[in-house]
Amino acid sequence: MPDTATATPEVGLSASAARRINKITAGQPGGTMLRVEVIGGGCSGFSYRFGFADKVNADDRVIARDGAKVAIDEASLRLLAGSEIDFVEEIIGASFRVHNPNATSACGCGTSFSI
Repeated sequence: MPDTATATPEVGLSASAARRINKITAGQPGGTMLRVEVIGGGCSGFSYRFGFADKVNADDRVIARDGAKVAIDEASLRLLAGSEIDFVEEIIGASFRVHNPNATSACGCGTSFSI
């Protein structure tokens, strides 16, 4: 029962998120990974931005689980400390979500937050 999760002390990756990342990147060039960034904006001050990347930048930290990889830049990593990246499927849709213990408030849709 080896757990193939490797996470930074700052950010974790759920099994559901890892499965979804692997499913999406299966048809992409090797080395494709999810990129998570925190940007200014949104109704609460900061927003999460999800995208895909095929390279690791000099200031990125890479977390991995079950073959899935996520790149997070250092500035975003500070705002994501202690968070878990998850993938949820609900009646209204499916999406990546960040469970961020540092957020003091968030908007109703969960895509923006304040600290």
